[in-house]
Amino acid sequence: MGDIILEGNPPVGVTLRRSSRAKRLSLRVSRLDGRVTLSMPARLPEREALAFLREKEAWIRKHLGTRAPERSAVFGAYLPVLGQDVEIVPGQGRRAVLKNGRLEVPGEPARVAAKVKAFLKLEAQMRLREASDRYAALLKTDYGRITLRDPRSRWGSCTSAGNLMYSWRLVMAPVAVLNYVAAHEVAHRLEMNHSERFWAHVARVCPDHAAHRRWLHTEGETLHAWRFETD
Repeated sequence: MGDIILEGNPPVGVTLRRSSRAKRLSLRVSRLDGRVTLSMPARLPEREALAFLREKEAWIRKHLGTRAPERSAVFGAYLPVLGQDVEIVPGQGRRAVLKNGRLEVPGEPARVAAKVKAFLKLEAQMRLREASDRYAALLKTDYGRITLRDPRSRWGSCTSAGNLMYSWRLVMAPVAVLNYVAAHEVAHRLEMNHSERFWAHVARVCPDHAAHRRWLHTEGETLHAWRFETD
């Protein structure tokens, strides 16, 4: 596996991934982080991969151009918190606090992004634990520990040991969407698959799950568009 630069304005980095299972060239442009990956058969000459990239350059740039623009957590920006846009404003004390529809953040501008991220992670921990507890009770099951991460390819996961992982960025989504992801992962304690029985468990506690899944598919990338100092 290696990196190739597709020359142009601007240059585009492409991750080259050789695979013994790949039978043809295939391109993927991540809508979450803009990463371009070219999968190719293990023995295919690299010159053929480069020719394929040049042929698909317009397609690559088109898809990169449709990504949500990056946003920065700075004073004056409007950040989604539980699906509602709140203005980031100067505040007092030691921590960021949500008051009257505004996120008050103390300290120097250079530290705003880090403090906003800390606020989001703390709020996410509380909301996701509450939701996980609620759905575990409704589904008559349990779970192990909860960890928060910042994955690019999934919003949550459940291990065979019953441990749950969630993206802390879910706290920026509407409450119903956050709740759906918790219901989804807790339901995996009953079915470690996506069978009809699994979806029946999800539907029992979250009847509108299809609408929330669509929201994540169409709007989820806007949550990943936010950049924070420590990312």
